[in-house]
Amino acid sequence: MTEPGAVLLDPPGPASPIRRLLALPGGLVRTARPRQWIKNVLVVAAPAAAGRLTSEHVLTQLTLVFALFTAAASAVYLINDARDAEADRAHPDKCHRPVAAGRVPVTAAYAAGAVLAVLAPLGAALTCNAMTAALLTGYVVMQLAYCVKLKHVLVVDLVVVTAGFLMRAMTGGVALGIPLSRWFLITAGFGALFMVSAKRYSEAVQMEGRGAATRSLLDAYTTGYLRFVWQLAAGVAVLAYCMWALESGGMSGGSLLPWRQLSMVPFIGAILRYAVFADRGSAGAPEHVVLHDRALAVIGLVWIALYALAVADL
Repeated sequence: MTEPGAVLLDPPGPASPIRRLLALPGGLVRTARPRQWIKNVLVVAAPAAAGRLTSEHVLTQLTLVFALFTAAASAVYLINDARDAEADRAHPDKCHRPVAAGRVPVTAAYAAGAVLAVLAPLGAALTCNAMTAALLTGYVVMQLAYCVKLKHVLVVDLVVVTAGFLMRAMTGGVALGIPLSRWFLITAGFGALFMVSAKRYSEAVQMEGRGAATRSLLDAYTTGYLRFVWQLAAGVAVLAYCMWALESGGMSGGSLLPWRQLSMVPFIGAILRYAVFADRGSAGAPEHVVLHDRALAVIGLVWIALYALAVADL
């Protein structure tokens, strides 16, 4: 029996439908991987390379393109997590994802992903141009194919993820009608392959001897092969950048120094610095390496400064 005046508390139980509904938007946002959105900053790559970031119109358009690509990428994450919910529940880390943990219904994730997958290309067609819409459509279709099948196909999985980064780098230029040089495309493509293969290599190194892998293909790849891929990609990216930098032939106009050629030094330094983490097998989270390594940040700032001086022709 309870004492007079005592307050009876309901035993803990599942969240009420109203509470679940209120928590749904936050769960959907977490499923869309906000930490991964930094990758979409690559949409400024082509306009920056062309020295077109000084116009308010360009900055406004790039903000819009960033939002559209973020919506497209979020659609893929939502649909991927909905599709893999059962498998993720058996994974020690992925079981905490909102869909796998039951905080976001599978149907809600599918619905939100489908809406974003349609709205992103449609928004690009209405606010940018047909080619931008085609790129976003191609990105969504390719990434969904990756989620369903291609992530289980040896080598193709590397190509698809790399292509996703390259499409990010292309989209800003396409939206603004900026011609994309062959050296820009080669540098961006192999730079992306370098980071993607270094990530896979790091995952493979960390999972050696554990009997299970976070990705089914890690058992099919050897660490020697993945090391070969990231080393090859790093070499081609450096060579392509140097060819682009040397293409001008020296100082232009009233430039005090050959800034474009000097920018090769921090670019190569950044590749070498990132390779340290790849070699250690600690490049499994590229965004963490880029955002938290101070030396890499300083090298990046030096490169930006030299590149800005080259664009400004000072």
